[in-house]
Amino acid sequence: MSEDAVRHFPLSPSVSRGRPNLGRAAFAAWVAGAYLLILAPVAMIVLISFFAQEIVSFPPDGVTLRWYVNAWSRPEFSRGLFTSIEVALATTAIGVPIGVAAALPLARSAFPAKSAINSLLLAPLALPGVVAGAGLYMLYVATENALDTDIKGTMAGLVAAHTMLTIPWTVRLVVASLEGLDRSVEEAAANLGARPFIAFRRITLPMMRPGVVAAAMFSFIQSFENLDLTLLLVGPGRITLPVAMLNYLEFRMDPTLAAVATAQIVLVGALMIATDRFVKLSRIV
Repeated sequence: MSEDAVRHFPLSPSVSRGRPNLGRAAFAAWVAGAYLLILAPVAMIVLISFFAQEIVSFPPDGVTLRWYVNAWSRPEFSRGLFTSIEVALATTAIGVPIGVAAALPLARSAFPAKSAINSLLLAPLALPGVVAGAGLYMLYVATENALDTDIKGTMAGLVAAHTMLTIPWTVRLVVASLEGLDRSVEEAAANLGARPFIAFRRITLPMMRPGVVAAAMFSFIQSFENLDLTLLLVGPGRITLPVAMLNYLEFRMDPTLAAVATAQIVLVGALMIATDRFVKLSRIV
């Protein structure tokens, strides 16, 4: 079509606006479908936890809270909850400082083995949990035979295994936090006579606080909800909450597990909301 024809016969406003509106609507529908796919299983678990019947069926016969009462009254769930919190807190307290110490040279220094060390620290994220648990179990057995001491089935062995999983998260988040910092402030502090430790404590650490807080949160969640690695290393008489849920599922199939899972979702969601209140996770993650 010639330029004169376009000038004399312009497209109507409805036609010119129709295509962008159609694309915007398709994109909105695609985003809504993605959110639905992600949130549908969570919403289903929450709904099932209130079903009145023991065998899950639709539509439900009624609404009840007795599955929450049943979950709270069972000692294995309460013991598992406290054990999971204890292990997660210990793992976070140990793994985050180690991860921060490992992330600093990776983000601030250049050395020949930097790429290899970075890949080594992030390798546990790509390793299946069952494979990692089996490997650690065999390592613990070999170490017990060599040192004549108990490692597998102990709290220390479980915390050490979970720490292996939290260090990669810490390294990844702290490195991402450090890469966005302006080093001129640290250089100014050094030029004014501040020693390296003082500059780190008063300048660098407050600036990298969002990454450290996010690493602590993700480390706690990773340890608290871990099942595949814990299942192979937990000791008799001491179980975590995910293991207690799996043991319950072997003999019963009622909405009690949905009630426990809903409590976990609320706990983790509250932790993420509280963390995001002080540290914007979207800037780091």
